[in-house]
Amino acid sequence: MKRHSALVPLSRDHHQSLVLAQRLRRATDDTFSDTARMFLAHWEAEEQQHFCLEEEILLPAYTAHGTPQHPAILRTLVEHAVIRRDAAQLTVAPTLEVLHLIGVRLADHIAFEEQELFPLIEAALTEAELGVLGDRIEDRVPPQLQG
Repeated sequence: MKRHSALVPLSRDHHQSLVLAQRLRRATDDTFSDTARMFLAHWEAEEQQHFCLEEEILLPAYTAHGTPQHPAILRTLVEHAVIRRDAAQLTVAPTLEVLHLIGVRLADHIAFEEQELFPLIEAALTEAELGVLGDRIEDRVPPQLQG
């Protein structure tokens, strides 16, 4: 399914994060330190911003039409909280197990958003509303992350 242009910046972020998630899942004892540093740099520079963008712009756009208690909205927020917790744990008690777990959770979360959350939002909003949403997302994406 072709993604609406309003959500393309988020999908682009997802693609980059999926590549990273694969590296996290494949990390070994030998690559652990470099992979953990790479993830934490990505987390600080991009992923936290991505989560905030979804929480502050994307999800409220949907809840203007649907219930804030929709299972997809709740799942998104819970998964964001869990991944934030895991990233924090990686900074204080780094283990290969935590790195692998973040990789699995991040990949699963992205698949959920792409397959369920984004289609839900695309179906709920009008074309005009999606245009406004796209403008708001683009305004918040730092220039170095725009594709």
